[in-house]
Amino acid sequence: MKTGKISTLIVAFALCFMAIVLLRVSLMPEMESPHNMLKKLAPFSHTTKLPDFDAYHDVGEKKAAFFDFLRPIVQEINQDTLKKRHDVNRLLTKLENGESLSSKESQYLSMLAAEYGIEEDTPQSMAERLLKRIDIVPESLVLVQAANESGWGSSRFAKEGLNLFGQWCYSKGCGIVPAARGHEMTHEVTVFNTVEQAIASYIQNINTHPAYQLFRSIRAEQRLKGIEPDASRLVYGLLNYSERREAYVEELLQMLRHNRQYLERNNETDNQTVSAV
Repeated sequence: MKTGKISTLIVAFALCFMAIVLLRVSLMPEMESPHNMLKKLAPFSHTTKLPDFDAYHDVGEKKAAFFDFLRPIVQEINQDTLKKRHDVNRLLTKLENGESLSSKESQYLSMLAAEYGIEEDTPQSMAERLLKRIDIVPESLVLVQAANESGWGSSRFAKEGLNLFGQWCYSKGCGIVPAARGHEMTHEVTVFNTVEQAIASYIQNINTHPAYQLFRSIRAEQRLKGIEPDASRLVYGLLNYSERREAYVEELLQMLRHNRQYLERNNETDNQTVSAV
């Protein structure tokens, strides 16, 4: 008898719990839950190996293969970023109209603020500041920087750690120790599990690190003017990416010009690339 009563109580509790869950789901706003959004912070695909770009003996074929391999991954991450940007714009419009956010919307906004390194503030201020950080890095700029930093996918760090952008880490064992690292230096070159993770980390770095505030300011100004983020102008915001500074920026500009035919191979679906060159 005791077992029967306990089973009945468990069933009753389960039914009650399910009713509460269904009620909460029915009351949800159109925006996806923070749990689902957290899943989307990481790209969907998982590319764990680079092609052997050294196998290409023709320079043009190697360039085309490199860009064509990375392009869909960059597009996927940029689209995910634009989705979050759209969400923030919608919340900001709601706040500007004097409406209050739901608890779920407030939670989502706070989650994005934490992700993009913005301290808690009023919801409207957080949304305004997020719009300066949650935005794309033009596809063409991502591609030429990856080519520059990884030697067209041929560097040791690209092959062993999928590190296409020369990103560093500072805890012992976090990555690959550079052979030419000075005795006083402690950095390592980050090892990534997937190409998607490497590109997402690079874009996140550009969107959050204080060194690239100029980049974000140029991009925000372009948005205010109704201009899509333009690689040939935004490249000047990467002055601090390399110790070579102006020479590095000039090199990237030359790469944008000289590789236009390869960057435009997919221009029917990439208007940003066309405007960038």
